[in-house]
Parts: sequence; structure tokens; C-alpha cells
Amino acid sequence: MSDVKQRVINVIAQTLKVDEARITDNARFVEDLGAESIQSIELIAAFEEEFDLDMDEDAAVAVKTVGGAVDFIQERLDD
Repeated sequence: MSDVKQRVINVIAQTLKVDEARITDNARFVEDLGAESIQSIELIAAFEEEFDLDMDEDAAVAVKTVGGAVDFIQERLDD
């Protein structure tokens, strides 16, 4: 597992208060992990802090799965 993926999982588990075992690549933030709209914003802020990034909020909110978030963040880190 990549460092980025593990850090994403840690942030999701802490922010959404869910067991890491539920956090899979295909897990959807709202439908599978129970994220509410305010938590989506909290997740973006937590990812920005964890990875020292500034993310476009509209683009970030459009990401619906854990694997999508990992890819989204990795692309930003590679820029």
C-alpha cells in the first residue's frame, strides 16, 4: 500500500469516525462511509493539511470514492 493511500485512509477514519476496515478503494464517501455534506468539507480541509496542498473545492467535492481521492491527491503531489 502506498504512503499516500495509507495517509488518506487515516484521515478518512479520523474525520468520519469509521473503522479502517470499511475504507476500501471502491468505498463511496456518502453512500458507504456515511459522510454528510459538512464532513465532505472537513475531509477536504484535513487532506489539505495532511498533504500540505491547496485543492480546488469543486473538483475535490466531485471525487466520490476513496480510490478517487487517493488518485486526486497523488496527481496534485506529482504536479
